[in-house]
Amino acid sequence: MSDDKHKARMVSKKAVMDAKIANATEERGVLILLKGNGKGKSSSAFGTMARSVGHGKKCAVIQFIKGRSETGEYKLFRDHDLIDWHVMGHGFTWETQDKQQDISAAKKAWALAETLLQDDRYDMLVFDELSYMFKYEYLDVGPVVAALSKRPKDQNVIITGRTMALELQNIADTISVVQDERHAFRQGVKAQKGIEY
Repeated sequence: MSDDKHKARMVSKKAVMDAKIANATEERGVLILLKGNGKGKSSSAFGTMARSVGHGKKCAVIQFIKGRSETGEYKLFRDHDLIDWHVMGHGFTWETQDKQQDISAAKKAWALAETLLQDDRYDMLVFDELSYMFKYEYLDVGPVVAALSKRPKDQNVIITGRTMALELQNIADTISVVQDERHAFRQGVKAQKGIEY
């Protein structure tokens, strides 16, 4: 492509982008869903949270499944003044093998989440792996949708998990799908610090 054609193309593209930016005038918090079978949903959520913290925003994390092992992100963020971090799960369901314990943990985590969704001091909430609570029928999605819909106007929420209830997708502002094309674990590579946890 010649320089002149490239410049004309970029001028046209800039006009389109400028128009889109001019039309985006609403100011409010957004609900972001990060779903799919690929690796990186939680990492994306925590990266976005780090961006928010960089702007001085108050954040909270609730991990609905992660067990008590200390992940790298927990070690990095746990003592930060702008982040409240709550590890509420007891581990993956195939590890706990105790449905009633998992349901109890889910309800306790949701009770905290519901409280945070009413607190306008929090600019961003990350509900890591909340979506599994509906898949396994540990929580009813209805009250969650209601609480998300009534949260403070400027509060942002990110929910992660492989599958996502349709009711959540219906009210989401942004939905990103992380695809799985290949994973080292399936090739026999052991999970390692700094990559998987």
